[in-house]
Amino acid sequence: MKKLILILLLLLITNPAFATVITGKVEYSVNDARQSVLSQPQKPDLDLIRGNIFDRNYIENAVYLLKGYTDLKDRTLAYFSDGSYAINYKNDLRHVFYYNSDGILTHTEERLSLEYPYKAFKYKVSGELENMSYRVSEQETFIFDENAKLIAHWKGNNCYDEDNNIIMTRSIKK
Repeated sequence: MKKLILILLLLLITNPAFATVITGKVEYSVNDARQSVLSQPQKPDLDLIRGNIFDRNYIENAVYLLKGYTDLKDRTLAYFSDGSYAINYKNDLRHVFYYNSDGILTHTEERLSLEYPYKAFKYKVSGELENMSYRVSEQETFIFDENAKLIAHWKGNNCYDEDNNIIMTRSIKK
């Protein structure tokens, strides 16, 4: 009996088919993400942009961010190391509004889906495309310019350039 168990263990260890571990986690390379995100984005809703030029809860959001609160009843906040922040309202999860430290809108983002992986397009206030992203998971995002050149790769709270240097950090607490 011991010999049979030993033989089975040896087969499991030495046979590559039995040694393969399937985790269910999908990993993307920069090229995989680039190919996935390439498509013609639609023009953003300029009325939506105009209606959010100023953060209507600027003082309240600034206090929440200083205290480290990001998951609020009606919105989620993200604070970036350059002083800017983002707001994603829970009644409209497909749109994200990016503000400078003075509460003035700098960009909007439109998500094409809410299930990972998905594409998102970030626009300037003028409506011009700023960048395109491929959101692999909550922790990982690839960001490309309008010519599909990698400009950033978020992994966790760190954002890396194409040479793997940290260029920005973020804080999202739950």
